[in-house]
Amino acid sequence: MIRQPTFTLELLDPGHLAIRLGGAWTLHTDPPGPEQLLAAMDKGARHLVLICEDLDDWDTRLLIFVKAITAAARQRGLDLDLTGLPQGAGRLLALSEAVPEKTPYAQTGRESLVVRIGRLTIALSGHLREAAAFTGEIILAFGDLVTGRAPFRARDFFYFIQACGAESLPIVSLIAVLVGVILSFVGAVQLQMFGAQIYVANLVGLGMVLEMGALMSGVIIAGRIGAAYAAQLGTMQVNEEIDALRTIGISPVGFLVLPRMLALMLMLPLLCVYADMMGILGGSVIGVTMLDLSLVEYLEQTRKAIRLTQCGQGLLKASVFGVLIGYAGCLRGMQCGRSALAVGEATTSAVVTSIVLIVVSDSIITYLLYR
Repeated sequence: MIRQPTFTLELLDPGHLAIRLGGAWTLHTDPPGPEQLLAAMDKGARHLVLICEDLDDWDTRLLIFVKAITAAARQRGLDLDLTGLPQGAGRLLALSEAVPEKTPYAQTGRESLVVRIGRLTIALSGHLREAAAFTGEIILAFGDLVTGRAPFRARDFFYFIQACGAESLPIVSLIAVLVGVILSFVGAVQLQMFGAQIYVANLVGLGMVLEMGALMSGVIIAGRIGAAYAAQLGTMQVNEEIDALRTIGISPVGFLVLPRMLALMLMLPLLCVYADMMGILGGSVIGVTMLDLSLVEYLEQTRKAIRLTQCGQGLLKASVFGVLIGYAGCLRGMQCGRSALAVGEATTSAVVTSIVLIVVSDSIITYLLYR
């Protein structure tokens, strides 16, 4: 038969009160109220001792009672000796005390404009120092490569070439063909009004070779490869693999970053040439089907419109885009924090930074070439 939970109070010495628990203190029993105990606390008791020798069984009901006694004793400034608790109950009670209480966020005042500008300036200077140090490590690693001391394995380099080049052809083909179709369709609507639909070939050819081939290839690679680089390096940062490389004396920049950047710098110009051809092919579809132009006539007009120097401009832009995409993706990956959330933030930041750098560098290169 289960005994009901009870507690008795014994006065050991003046000011020393013993609380003797008995019976089964479980959720299936009805414990007595603590009013008698609280009244005894208020009558001058300074030291409380908990004795559990007569306990038959216990669960969280006992812990709830002890927590209530502990809170009341602290409120009154009394000493409470819990050494008499069962060993498991003592550990659970210590664990509950180790977890801090949840406190609401304090309402802070709005910072002034000067303080916010100062914080942004300090953060920007820190980012610039990190970028400068990262750039210096890349230059040193490239110097080792030039002097014949390759800091990475050849098979890793060819793997990145495959990922950047051959595996990117399907998405580049689709986007380039559609861009060529859009350019030719927009040009055809206007040029047909003047009977100059043959110049759609000039529009599509020059648009793809000078701008759209390199730009669209760069944006596609930024979303596909730049984000992958940031996620890979960020995950390695979380798993402390980069710290392990430093520990064994291997430069993470030379071993991980340099082959990725070189692969992008070499493959993006080739993807640009491929995108140019696919864009011209897409434009020829509209020229042949909507404008009643023959395929030979369309391609001949395209050949006359495009010069070799204009193709070189597109290849130059693509090479610069490759360096910037690899730099941004690897930099954000190396700056990643130590959590899964930080990996996602690094990936997003890599894509945004890459696209911004692509657009800014494209504007600068175009301005300098035309000057």
